[in-house]
Amino acid sequence: MFPWFPLDRLDRYALRLIAGPFAMALVALLLAQLLERLLRLFDLAASAGAPPSSVLVLAATLVPHYLGLALPMAFTAAIFMAAAHMCDDNELDVMLVAGRSIARVASPYFLLALFLCIFSLYLYGQLQPLARYGYHVAVNRVLQTGWDARVEENRFIDIGQGITFSADVIEGDGRDLRGVLMARRSAGIEDVLTAARGHLVHTPEGLQLQLEDGQIVRQRDIPGPSGTAISVSRFAHGLSGRDFAPGVEPLAERGASVRERTMQELWRDMQPGRAEVIDRRKAGAEFHGRLARAMTFPLLPLLALPLGMASKRGRRTPGVVFAVLALLAIHHALQLGESLAESGRLPAAAAVWTPFVVFAVLSLWIFRSSLAWPGDNPVLRAVMTIEAWVDRARTRHRPKKAA
Repeated sequence: MFPWFPLDRLDRYALRLIAGPFAMALVALLLAQLLERLLRLFDLAASAGAPPSSVLVLAATLVPHYLGLALPMAFTAAIFMAAAHMCDDNELDVMLVAGRSIARVASPYFLLALFLCIFSLYLYGQLQPLARYGYHVAVNRVLQTGWDARVEENRFIDIGQGITFSADVIEGDGRDLRGVLMARRSAGIEDVLTAARGHLVHTPEGLQLQLEDGQIVRQRDIPGPSGTAISVSRFAHGLSGRDFAPGVEPLAERGASVRERTMQELWRDMQPGRAEVIDRRKAGAEFHGRLARAMTFPLLPLLALPLGMASKRGRRTPGVVFAVLALLAIHHALQLGESLAESGRLPAAAAVWTPFVVFAVLSLWIFRSSLAWPGDNPVLRAVMTIEAWVDRARTRHRPKKAA
């Protein structure tokens, strides 16, 4: 399959071990993040009077953003669970006895990390900027859908095409109206429509006003002494026959924010003379931040595999806690580096890549420490040392029994 890296049966088995946990962890993390945001999206759509389907559009544009946050966590958790499974079932011991090294056991995970690194470059560099702008466009469209909810009662407003509109009472949702009046004059004809009740409904033709118990008074200019002709008609139910949906005001073009620019656009804006100094700083910080996040994937097997192997000694919890804290630390450290670069306090490369190098050295040190004694790592040794100190302190302060 890969001439430069042939996968044997054990490699395929290792990848199968990680496939299920990786998929489940990724879906769980995505759903957890999206469910929290969905509550706010439903509230936004309800307050603007937008249809529930608009929430699905908004949620879809957020998937690339949350996918970028969930991928490192899911990959780390999957490697940890796969290593714990191999240790619990003594499969790792059999591999080591057969002459397979820890580095060779980790090889398929490094291969998968390489593919995730390439995919994340596309995700961070192309999908996320476009999706972020798409989210802002969708929010703008939702906010401008329910203009009726902002109409004041007993106020005449011009809704376009020579139509004046008013309502005596507007219910809380902004869709149910009472005491509706519409007036329009064009080409010598003036129509005045009144209705006891009105309700804005979505139809295939757009947002229309459904009217009940109303009448239309039409006045036309005619030749003759009177000069006008008046007709009155009544109706029980009817539609306005006009799309009340307002035209969506366009947003600024994509790229006003550096987070909406692709990697190619950021690289272009980083060059001297292409933009102002402040914008070049922001572009440089964003470019290096995205690149550093993508390059963390090859480091995750170095961190997760030794911590997962320690589970055979019943030390699973410290490894989980340390892995979570390490991922949170590198995430926030990269954010801090981007902020320092944007403010001009440090060059973008130094501010962003310094925490990355620290994380890489830490991961490599943990991995190398576990090569000689699989299942042993600096985190486990630190926990055992702390527990020994606590036990000695308890022993010193334990009251002596009376003779």
